[in-house]
Amino acid sequence: MRPPTSYETSFNRLTEKFYQKDRWPEPDAVAQTIESEPLFLILYRELYYRHVYAKLQPTLEDRLASYHNYCDLFNYVLNSGQPVDLELPNQWLWDIIDEFIYQFQSFANFRAKVKARTEAEVATLAERTDVWDVLNVLNVLYSLVLKSRINEQLVAARDGGDVVETAGEFGVRPLYKMLGYFSLIGLLRVHCLLADYTLALKTIENIELHRKGLFARVTACHVTTYYYVGFCYLMMRRYLDAIRAFSSILIFVSRTRQYHTKSYQFEVISKKSDQMLALLAMCVALCPTRIDENVHASMREKHSDHISRMQYKGEDGLLVFEELFNFACPKFISPVPPNYEVVLNVQNEPTNHQRKIFLAEVRSQMMVPTIRSYLKLYTSLEVSKLATFLEDVDTEACRTQLVLYKHKTRQRKWENGTVLEGEYANTIQDLDFFLKQDMIHISENKLVRKTAEYIIRKLETVDRLLQQATRGGK
Repeated sequence: MRPPTSYETSFNRLTEKFYQKDRWPEPDAVAQTIESEPLFLILYRELYYRHVYAKLQPTLEDRLASYHNYCDLFNYVLNSGQPVDLELPNQWLWDIIDEFIYQFQSFANFRAKVKARTEAEVATLAERTDVWDVLNVLNVLYSLVLKSRINEQLVAARDGGDVVETAGEFGVRPLYKMLGYFSLIGLLRVHCLLADYTLALKTIENIELHRKGLFARVTACHVTTYYYVGFCYLMMRRYLDAIRAFSSILIFVSRTRQYHTKSYQFEVISKKSDQMLALLAMCVALCPTRIDENVHASMREKHSDHISRMQYKGEDGLLVFEELFNFACPKFISPVPPNYEVVLNVQNEPTNHQRKIFLAEVRSQMMVPTIRSYLKLYTSLEVSKLATFLEDVDTEACRTQLVLYKHKTRQRKWENGTVLEGEYANTIQDLDFFLKQDMIHISENKLVRKTAEYIIRKLETVDRLLQQATRGGK
């Protein structure tokens, strides 16, 4: 692990010591002591307002001023005729993009609470519709991507091309390259907050998640990437891919936890990990499959009661899905301002809408485990007889449920290529059936447990531990 930079330690140490409940010195006061240093003041304001958002309660004036400061910062980087002479740590560059999107999300929720706003605030919000406008935010992120030619660089690196030549005058600089790269992750996040899951994954199609990419240089970026990728997969009904994404990052966080306990982002990473465990529990309930033993143990430790209740998928199970979704989902936002003439708080409407969509999908799968349990008992079965087993279901409704079963047990699964690609496969491999007129013909495939491979892996682990112990003893 690399040593922390002074940015990661000094600023937060000073904040904890002197400004835990107070603001840092006002930017205007600092400007009087620092002459002809506009870039320094822009960066100072970025830290100043970030601290206000994190530790205090930002006012409308703070939100407007912070937005204009971000405009100044990105205009300085993007509108220069040649690359600017500026180097910042990767962690700071990620924090700039991360905070920019967080403040955009915060402002969207702030303006949606119309009932909580004063008349003066409503008048200002109605007049300044350009501030934190979704198109302006997206324009900044896409501009950073284009300026850095980061997509072209990623393609060249993947195909064995000349990355330096492809990067161009701007993209070869670490500042532009990393801002462009982090903007791709930012676009993933923004489009997910807007509930456009396909476009969200499309923005990172040139990032190979199965390989150690640039996102791994900053742990918070690493965690954020997998959280939003996994959530997009969940909402697209690609549960196996969501399970793979969540399991992968949870294993990483577990193995590197000792390095993050003293990090200023430890709480953020821990919260995201808890959210992903909840999302993983829902995915496994919807699509039972084997996962890593350590991840499974952590999941059961936190959600054992939830898991058992979700397995039945009755009304009680739906309440659990709703509870976990509320806890673990992103806080969705509306891309347009609210109607300020209607004095209502509407900040929760986007999240409520996405929750209804998700629960409708869960509800549509409630009969799948029951149908499967009956089909496993027969090699052939009349539709009418199956209908009698199912409560309050006639023959035609039973046919519908069988078609629904086929649909819900097939999903796209990633094998190679971009994150959006994948082949359709059955999620239940030990049972299949086809319907011929009024008769269901069932075939059951006995899955052979690869016991030999399991024992070999365990023996290799024991052998490795013995070798480490032997070297340590010497």
